[in-house]
Amino acid sequence: MTQLTGQPATDDDVVHLTVPADGGYLGVLRTATAGLAARLQFALDEIEDLRIAVDEACAMLLAIATRDAVLECRFSVTNDALTVEVTVPTVRGATLPAESSFAWKVLTALTTSASAAATDGRATISLLTRRSGGY
Repeated sequence: MTQLTGQPATDDDVVHLTVPADGGYLGVLRTATAGLAARLQFALDEIEDLRIAVDEACAMLLAIATRDAVLECRFSVTNDALTVEVTVPTVRGATLPAESSFAWKVLTALTTSASAAATDGRATISLLTRRSGGY
């Protein structure tokens, strides 16, 4: 498997978390995000930016998730980057906010890149953050 970073990843480099699609569980994802980013030796401000981005992406998805949905989060770790993919089943006709929305401006400001897809009743937001140089 090849990650968004263009680097190969093994199963040891991927962490899957599944939580109820409820805001009360987002702390688990924020903590996992911070722990994995710290493992990659991200700077403290980079860790906080990524935590905020994951929180914002999840909030976008929770707004369109089906009742009693499960939020799936996949963290892919490479030498200098962390990719976070968050997915939920969505209610019929749901759409993600436009890329010109404030929420997307936040995501793109806080990460190296952000993308989204909504197909077959599921929505996914992918965030890629590369560690800054100097480590």
